[in-house]
Amino acid sequence: MSAKDGGYFSRLVRKLTSDVEDLDADEMSERSGAEGAQRACDCRSGEEVTVLGRLRSVELCPTDGAATLQAELFDGTQGVTLIWLGRRRIPGIEPGRTVKVRGRMAERDGQKVLYNPYYELQSPVG
Repeated sequence: MSAKDGGYFSRLVRKLTSDVEDLDADEMSERSGAEGAQRACDCRSGEEVTVLGRLRSVELCPTDGAATLQAELFDGTQGVTLIWLGRRRIPGIEPGRTVKVRGRMAERDGQKVLYNPYYELQSPVG
């Protein structure tokens, strides 16, 4: 039992008393680091980034005749908006799905955004 990680009993108490969303965020953040992705909170505008997270929402946003598919990705630290221009649907891009995305980070209205990111659908952890 290590003092650094608080030991088994401390981890057990934390799991029993923590909010499910907090535990899920911690799990996503740990998985992200284990798979070599960057934490969204550490990404800066203009950088080429790789982020792993879970899709919270996916919606079609028709703007001025050009459809865009927009999704919110959460990696346990911060949300990133993913925008695919000219797409109405992408098979596998659905709420609850874990994906790894890569692209150049941008900012729009104070929010982190990746336009037309490369993506890899991840298999569920089980």
